[in-house]
Amino acid sequence: MSSEKEAALRRLDDSPTIFDKIIKKEIPSTVVYEDEKVLAFRDINPQAPTHILIIPKVKDGLTGLAKAEERHIEILGYLLYVAKVVAKQEGLEDGYRVVINDGPSGCQSVYHIHVHLLGGRQMNWPPG
Repeated sequence: MSSEKEAALRRLDDSPTIFDKIIKKEIPSTVVYEDEKVLAFRDINPQAPTHILIIPKVKDGLTGLAKAEERHIEILGYLLYVAKVVAKQEGLEDGYRVVINDGPSGCQSVYHIHVHLLGGRQMNWPPG
C-alpha cells in the first residue's frame, strides 16, 4: 500500500483538519464566497485556471460522501447550489466541473467533505 493511501486511511476519523483552521481564519486563504453555512476558497494547488473548494463550516461527521446520512441532505444540496453561484461569479458560463473525491481510492486528501469547482479550460473525459 502506498504511503499516501496509508496516511489517508489514518485520517478517516472526525478529527480536526486544515479546513477547520481555514474556517477559523487561523490559516490564510483566498475566500471567494462565504455565508453562515459554507466557505469557498481558491485551492492552493489548482488543477485548472479556476479551482475552488467549497466546504461546510460545520462538519457534523461528514468527513466524506460515504459518511453522509439523511441529516446531511440539506448541506449536500447546498454545497452544489453554492458551486453554481460561485461558478457564475467566476465567469464560468461555458461550463465547469464539480468533483467530490471520497476515500483513499478516490484520492480524498482532507477528511472534511468538500466540493471541487474546476473551470476555465476544456475538461477531458474520462477524468482519470
